[in-house]
Amino acid sequence: MTSRTPRRTALKQIASFAALGLGVSACSKPADPVPPAAGAGTTAKAGGIVEFLYPDNPSFDLIYLAEKLGYFEGTSTRPKYIGKVAAPQIIPLVGTGEIHFGARMVPLVISAIASGADIQVIASGGKTLQEAPHMKYFVRKDSGIRTPKDLEGRTIGINSFGACAEFVTKKYLRQQGVDVAKINFLVVPDNQNEQAVATKNVDLAIIHPPHSGGAEANGDLLRLWSDYDLDQGLGGMAPYSVNGKFARENPQAVRDVVAALAKAAHWVNANPEESRRYTAERIGMKLEHVERYAYVDDQLVTEPPIQYYIDILEAEGKITKGKVSVSQVYTNAFNPHAKA
Repeated sequence: MTSRTPRRTALKQIASFAALGLGVSACSKPADPVPPAAGAGTTAKAGGIVEFLYPDNPSFDLIYLAEKLGYFEGTSTRPKYIGKVAAPQIIPLVGTGEIHFGARMVPLVISAIASGADIQVIASGGKTLQEAPHMKYFVRKDSGIRTPKDLEGRTIGINSFGACAEFVTKKYLRQQGVDVAKINFLVVPDNQNEQAVATKNVDLAIIHPPHSGGAEANGDLLRLWSDYDLDQGLGGMAPYSVNGKFARENPQAVRDVVAALAKAAHWVNANPEESRRYTAERIGMKLEHVERYAYVDDQLVTEPPIQYYIDILEAEGKITKGKVSVSQVYTNAFNPHAKA
């Protein structure tokens, strides 16, 4: 797919939040979620198409796949790509409306809502299976690290703060009696974390698909766990969120996006090998190193994964207890598979 010229944005105003991936300025006024009325219109002119702004990143994404498979044809909307957007900036920019949809982990959305962002989860995105986990934990075979306690005094490479790699890991380590304060967490991109642990720049690397496949094939490395081993997949939901103002003004476009996401998710689950080939082509990876993805059926959002992260964020002191409720975080009102 072809990248368009990136839209100029006021990134400096939210840089401090983007760096942490925690949210946006409270000057972005939140709005109570209002489910759209059936048959509500959009802001498109008669016969027109509503374009939604979306990153064009070198990654696997259901939006890109849905367009490739033609799932936006015959609908009211189309993606308009604005160029690459760094992962920590995605949720802040959805909150301000600089982009209209974004796919990032639940705790980032919760923190953004707590900061006043106008944003809501509208599709559940990816899920963790035992055979297709959301992230994997690798050490060098000669590191001597085999148990959680062995990580005290060591360095763990994570792709960002404020999301699954940090919070799922800290929760698990504390449950195992580990003093998390004795561990150094270092931000390393997923596509560099295999090399970081292999060269001893970190002692343990937490790597997400598809890049975890290279680490699996690396004979010098050992996989200790996956996130499925840690919480049976409860923290692995990687949802899609929408800017609130865009959703209120364009409910039919949002319905069409969610329907396309559900179709694309079903296609991936039904065609795992073809999905791997598409991933390899899109991001330029060796096919044998590309690991599969798994997606929630019909993209319906459930409450337990959201409550899981609300509890963690409150326990970590990242949000005030009771500041954000589950019902604020998500809606299935735009999903055609949801019961009335």
